[in-house]
Amino acid sequence: MTKRKLEAKDLFNLHSITNPVIAPNGKEAVFIRTEMDEKDNTYYAYLYHVNVESSEITQWTHKKERVSAPQWSADGKYIAFLSNREEDNQVYILSANGGEAKKLTELEKGITSFLWSPCGQKIWFAASLKEGKAWIDEAEKEEKTLPEAYIVEKMKYHADGVGLLPKETYKQIGYIDITTQEITQFTKGNYNYNLQAISHDGKKLVMGVNREENQDFTFRQPLLLVDIETKEEAILTTDDGYYGGAAFSKDDKYIAFTGSNRQYENATHAEVYVYEVSTGFLQILTEGIDAPVGDYAGGDVQQGVSTPDVVWTAGNHLYFQLSTMGDVRLYFASLDGAVYPATGENEHVYSYDIDTTGTFSLATISNAIFPGELFKQNLATGERVQLTHFNEELLKEIELSEPEAIVYKGAKDWEVHGWLLKPIGYEEGKKYPLIVEIHGGPHTMYANTFFHELQLLAAKGYGVLYVNPRGSHSYSQQFVDAVRGDYGGGDYEDIMAGLDYILAENDWIDETRLGVTGGSYGGFMTNWIVGHTNRFKAAVTQRSISNWISFYGVSDIGYYFTPWQIGSDMKDIEKLWNASPLKYASNVETPLLILHSENDYRCPIEQGQQLYITLKAMGKETSFVRFPQADHNLSRVGLPNLRQTRLEQITSWFEKYL
Repeated sequence: MTKRKLEAKDLFNLHSITNPVIAPNGKEAVFIRTEMDEKDNTYYAYLYHVNVESSEITQWTHKKERVSAPQWSADGKYIAFLSNREEDNQVYILSANGGEAKKLTELEKGITSFLWSPCGQKIWFAASLKEGKAWIDEAEKEEKTLPEAYIVEKMKYHADGVGLLPKETYKQIGYIDITTQEITQFTKGNYNYNLQAISHDGKKLVMGVNREENQDFTFRQPLLLVDIETKEEAILTTDDGYYGGAAFSKDDKYIAFTGSNRQYENATHAEVYVYEVSTGFLQILTEGIDAPVGDYAGGDVQQGVSTPDVVWTAGNHLYFQLSTMGDVRLYFASLDGAVYPATGENEHVYSYDIDTTGTFSLATISNAIFPGELFKQNLATGERVQLTHFNEELLKEIELSEPEAIVYKGAKDWEVHGWLLKPIGYEEGKKYPLIVEIHGGPHTMYANTFFHELQLLAAKGYGVLYVNPRGSHSYSQQFVDAVRGDYGGGDYEDIMAGLDYILAENDWIDETRLGVTGGSYGGFMTNWIVGHTNRFKAAVTQRSISNWISFYGVSDIGYYFTPWQIGSDMKDIEKLWNASPLKYASNVETPLLILHSENDYRCPIEQGQQLYITLKAMGKETSFVRFPQADHNLSRVGLPNLRQTRLEQITSWFEKYL
């Protein structure tokens, strides 16, 4: 059978398999499958059950909804999950013996997160609550009123994906009795509480909260251990770090969590910490590993991934994800200091769970030519069994390009890692155009994972170069921090050195037909590149930064992200302007397509507007595409039709100029 080329509309043929959760009996589990629906122009997510021993799979929910965050009750008789069946996420409970899911909560602003109480009689949750109000079982119907002015008094008043933040509204923790549906509020005060963990004996909980009065310039989240009966609190962390993902050991003697002290602001490596409940002793298990705990891989396939930061097993052992050298791997750790990988290289473990005994894992795993499925792995032998095959039909149809991993010398002779895709249909002796892709962040990474956009460009006949320049995660703390205060310096050199390296090693690349594209930080770098070199014949900048001076005041993170990354604020306009691609607009000779979302609060659309008008006024070749009902995350979770349009705009621009 002759395979066809991947298309933009194949987004609708991809299945995202995520969030495996093993039952207490270790014999069954649930997971979620998410798909894009072309007709309804939305996403639907369904709950599935898998018999771990027989590999039999059964779909448990069928409604047009988005199911998320499934959890088993301690006795394994029920599954609770979040669903947006009626717009806002509410908790539903489903019997493991079958039947229809029962709606448990009906809070006006929905549920943010929840946890089963070990007794199985109540569910703890976190949800937004207006100051001075109490939760009620049925949402109040708001009467239509005249528009009201929004009075801004704080610096953190808007957020990407949300818009203007609700005023005098805070996230509180409470619990609901499953039988009576009576709700009890546990936390008070004008603070945002994050529900973290409940002890196995049901007597203690861990919550995250920052109780500083002025939070405009504070970014910490300490963790508190709370006695549920007395509400007596013990603090787990005392520094200015941000911590979360807490989990009690099976015997409740220890609490593991992840986070960092923010020594390098948002570039700081996350670690795994263990707190001994009886003594208050705090241990950093990953102190000897110079790589970040967690999953920092970029991609455009997986939807709604929520996976534990740490999972305890019997014997006080635990597992966690680590981003290392372009991989996301599971790691094992014990309290005596042993830490080692539990999964292999050249793949992306993006969600997982471990059975109580530590015998096997259930993990959803992807690689560069494999969109991701659910696997069972024997943790002692490494033997794997693939349990799901939802993407198999598509993989049989399409031809994919397997990347070649590259390592080269960047700025200061530092090693830089990356990958090169050959175009689909590649023939020896022919010349092909090449596109350089640049990831966002900058503290994220390209990884050994499936990336539809990259494969689409290869299917269109382009070679694709994508690298992890300084500032990228999965490498040393020095490497990820090196971009701060040096935007357009060593990072730019790293990318250009990667291009020079592959051009010298691959005579099939046509040096006269080079393109470049990227989003967010990658959009900034695309703008910077076309203002500093004319070697590219076409460029597409997406959700970009063009002017750090205006970004400082208009972005939802501008007033602190700018000093963190550029090393300056509005007291040094010259430094901000020198780091702004807009300053170099007169140098641009590369045809530039500007893509931006109307509701992007992270890199607001005025960044694209400034660049477009400036280039247009100078007579440069440029075009500006604005996406309605879209925010900073359009390429990953935006409306399906707009995601397809975005890809078509990118490929059409390169087809026109390359």
